[in-house]
Amino acid sequence: MEVLSTSSPLTLHTRRLATSSPPVTSFTASSLSSFSSSYLGISLSNRTIHHHRFSTTPTNSRRFLHKKRNKLTPISAVFERFTERAIRAIIFSQKEAKSLGKDMVYPQHLLLGLIAEDRDPQGFLGSGISIDKAREAVSSIWDEANSEESSATTTTSYSKSTDMPFSISTKRVFEAAVEYSRTLECQYIAPEHIAVGLFTVDDGSAGRVLKRLGANMNLLTAAALTRLKGEIAKDGREPPSSKGNSDASLNGRVGGGPGRKKEKSVLEQFCVDLTARASEGRIDPVIGREKEVQRVIQILCRRTKNNPILLGEAGVGKTAIAEGLAISIAEANAPGFLLTKRIMSLDIGLLMAGAKERGELESRVTALISEVKKSGKVILFIDEVHTLIGSGTVGRGNKGSGLDIANLLKPPLGRGELQCIASTTLDEYRSQFEKDKALARRFQPVLIDEPSEEDAVKILLGLREKYEAHHNCKYTMEAIDAAVYLSSRYIADRFLPDKAIDLIDEAGSRARIEAFRKKKEDAICILSKPPDDYWQEIRTVQAMHEVVLSSRPNQEDGNAIADESGELVEESSLPPASGNEEPIEVGPDDIAAVAAAWSGIPVQQITADERMLLMGLEDQLRNRVVGQDEAVAAISRAVKRSRVGLKDPDRPIAAMLFCGPTGVGKTELTKALAANYFGSEESMLRLDMSEYMERHTVSKLIGSPPGYVGFEEGGMLTEAIRRRPFTVVLFDEIEKAHPDIFNILLQLFEDGHLTDSQGRRVSFKNALIIMTSNVGSSAIAKGRHGSIGFILDDDEEEASYSGMKALVVEELKNYFRPELLNRIDEIVIFRQLEQAQMMEILNLMLQDLKSRLVALGVGLEVSEPVKELICRQGYDQAYGARPLRRTVTEIVEDPLSEAFLAGSFKPGDTAFVVLDDTGNPSVRTKPDSYNVRVTDKTSIA
Repeated sequence: MEVLSTSSPLTLHTRRLATSSPPVTSFTASSLSSFSSSYLGISLSNRTIHHHRFSTTPTNSRRFLHKKRNKLTPISAVFERFTERAIRAIIFSQKEAKSLGKDMVYPQHLLLGLIAEDRDPQGFLGSGISIDKAREAVSSIWDEANSEESSATTTTSYSKSTDMPFSISTKRVFEAAVEYSRTLECQYIAPEHIAVGLFTVDDGSAGRVLKRLGANMNLLTAAALTRLKGEIAKDGREPPSSKGNSDASLNGRVGGGPGRKKEKSVLEQFCVDLTARASEGRIDPVIGREKEVQRVIQILCRRTKNNPILLGEAGVGKTAIAEGLAISIAEANAPGFLLTKRIMSLDIGLLMAGAKERGELESRVTALISEVKKSGKVILFIDEVHTLIGSGTVGRGNKGSGLDIANLLKPPLGRGELQCIASTTLDEYRSQFEKDKALARRFQPVLIDEPSEEDAVKILLGLREKYEAHHNCKYTMEAIDAAVYLSSRYIADRFLPDKAIDLIDEAGSRARIEAFRKKKEDAICILSKPPDDYWQEIRTVQAMHEVVLSSRPNQEDGNAIADESGELVEESSLPPASGNEEPIEVGPDDIAAVAAAWSGIPVQQITADERMLLMGLEDQLRNRVVGQDEAVAAISRAVKRSRVGLKDPDRPIAAMLFCGPTGVGKTELTKALAANYFGSEESMLRLDMSEYMERHTVSKLIGSPPGYVGFEEGGMLTEAIRRRPFTVVLFDEIEKAHPDIFNILLQLFEDGHLTDSQGRRVSFKNALIIMTSNVGSSAIAKGRHGSIGFILDDDEEEASYSGMKALVVEELKNYFRPELLNRIDEIVIFRQLEQAQMMEILNLMLQDLKSRLVALGVGLEVSEPVKELICRQGYDQAYGARPLRRTVTEIVEDPLSEAFLAGSFKPGDTAFVVLDDTGNPSVRTKPDSYNVRVTDKTSIA
């Protein structure tokens, strides 16, 4: 038996092995010289490809036998199945072996032939390896090997014959290529088959060359496999042949010539080849998830019902696992039975698009199933598989005709004729997919949990290079850690690693835009400089230029200069001008800024301005709320603990209960905190508990149950926190709420979250919870009366406050259950207001009135006698400051409104409130004050 006979008349002819097989080329020696001249531009004798007759011993015979239909048949004329590209690669390898002075074609030379034949503009199999680099690497390896031999050894003399046989290692490569061609059911042997054989049975010589070139043999193998599978999948294109057209005409096939593309197959129309995308590097790397991928492979190995379904929350990486399996197949790291498989992602929307007529969608699905069954090497990946339920039944009655995509897939899935990987969320699986028992039992669930923070950091490190290349930036390790930590703590409604990936993505975009803006501003600043400022820079450049010229006395051709020894050395050229900018560094501050923009929570490092705000927060609140120093200090401490980061991350900022009589400033203090620290009073969510006195009103907070009106709207409390998690929540007059309201507060105070009627967890970890109550007002009054007539020092006053607080707590136990009181961080007692404090409160009220009058262009001044009159008439120990507000309305606001209606004021005037001779308040114009800023220029009638 021989590989290629040289005894027959040497002609070049092409024949077709089968109707569906591409043309292959058979070479004999008579016209080999003309063939080599026409294709390679070289002249070789008629025995360039020298083939020996192999021994027919059993050992050698087994190399050229293969099993087919349980019968051993010999392989005859192996080279007759080689394509023209493969033959050209072999001829080139012989030429390279001869040029290197070798007497045989070794695997290194065969590798050179394959590299030379590959026409990929990105180099050999897309690796960037060119023939010149490879030839240089092979030559250097041979030179190193020759230098190790003894100098006494004479060089082997070669005959002038052009015989160039193949080494034993090269023959093994051909055997492996033939065997792999049979595995793929190919009727030809292409250069990619030879490449796979070379990488599979390499004796180390080719691997040494690739290592020197910096190439990865596994990646090259995967690229060759993908190229072969792509050629097979195209199904309508054949390898080029010089006589392909004549053969096509002999077969009577119109339009079946070489290079002609047929209509796309159903798989190509409605699916995306993930394996091909992975080979092209168009899929992001998948880090971790080895256990889940191994579980998927185990299920795929089953005989029947070998269909895994990936279940997990949105963003945990379900689709990435299918892509990771495709990458493993493309890189030849999967088990052997999967190496010939292709992962095809089915686009359900594209499958349904345009199916207008009845039966059109069903025909598409059946054609898809038929093609997958015929191929036997396709694994379908269906993302959001729950959309299959009911797809295609719209407009066919309320219950549908039952001819949806899911029902069409059931029979082939059950028989194992169709292999599928599906994915969906846990909620969709429970609500839709699991209801169809017949479909659900054909899939084996694989739960995909959210990765831990450590695993999320590894995932981001694996993806960092992709995002750095896209944004032209450099992510620091601190930025990666910050993305995982901040997303886990402050973005509670999404899952890792998706939310952390989005953080670094937007942070890179933000940094790039900021760098562009800064560059533009710098350019404007440079252009705005006067010309005289440039003279110093010009003189510096001129001096440097003279130094360079003086150091180059012996220059040849402008590229070589003489060194100290007088020898010419090549001058290092300047780096070429490039439009590429320097990478921008993205740090944790950029990540924090994006996280703050997403959540509305100030997660950045405390700036100097914010530090000053926090340090002066207590004074700011005390200026607005009079006489409640203990309450102001308590709420300031809670905010400072939270902002510094010392609070429990799994609980709200604080849960406080403000107790005291009406009108002492409980609600006002909450408003002041919202205005001074949380941005504005609108940042406060106020819930009046008098509206929640009935049992059914609990649903107003967390949402109506399923089937009730308002189910889709959500709850007032939960939806408000989902939109603005960094806020103050005020439960005003909590004692008026129904006791069932207290039950949901238990979970809120302890765990920092609530579950709404739709099953969503709403985080309260960045909210400050405040409840107000009038319970204990009688105890507070008793505590105050006990000290009348005595001047208490500080210690006695503190003891009096502690005793009063103990009395209030005892009274609270009669209204609230112990488990609720035990979860409250601090119970703050508000004191009753003294008459001496009325003047401070009055000044605050008048300041607010002045701000309203400024909008009308009128100022306001109130005489001291009028203020004293207001304080006397507006003070009521039992009702606090609210009577004072009514008194201001009667004495100041009512006369002012009468004066405005009478036309007594024009813009720029100042209203002066005084007491007349009878002791009654009156309003008059202060003529010497015309410095009021006019904001409304319309005249006041």
